Amino acid sequence: MKVVSIVGMTGAGKSEVAKMFEENGFITIRFGDITDEEIRKRGLQLNEQNERHIRELLREEYGMSAYAMLNLSKIDLARKRSDVVIDGLYSWEEYTFLKTYYGEDFYVVAVWASPRTRYARLPSRLSRGLIPDEAEGRDKAEIENVNKGGPIAMADFTIVNESSLKDLRKEAKRIISQLS
Repeated sequence: MKVVSIVGMTGAGKSEVAKMFEENGFITIRFGDITDEEIRKRGLQLNEQNERHIRELLREEYGMSAYAMLNLSKIDLARKRSDVVIDGLYSWEEYTFLKTYYGEDFYVVAVWASPRTRYARLPSRLSRGLIPDEAEGRDKAEIENVNKGGPIAMADFTIVNESSLKDLRKEAKRIISQLS
């Protein structure tokens, strides 16, 4: 069974692409769920500041491949039933951990949109919306502190998401058919 990871900067369209994979039989595992669970455990408000704080704490505690390691049993369990799509792989270390673990069964799909496009989309996003300053700060933190650029650069497939949801879905379908 395949493990496909969706990578990209905030607001690029990762969750939309993951949803397309799910509609085509993949089981979705969202790495950010671990952050959300930890925020709830600590009784904190779900916002960008607390999310960043928890992401950094988990990486301090478990290392830069934290999210891959913490989700590995979920991925393996899901993989017994179906192909898996990971929504939101972040660090180079997560990428290398999963690439080593799953080998030829591991694929990466990068979703790219310009900062201008992403920053315009994010304030109206229903879940985890961000204003441009928050998005820019998150971009900087993810590139400088989380090593997010590497997985995007090493992607097996890239979707440029500068136009419509219809075009994004069309490109995702094209990739899904290549992986089938």
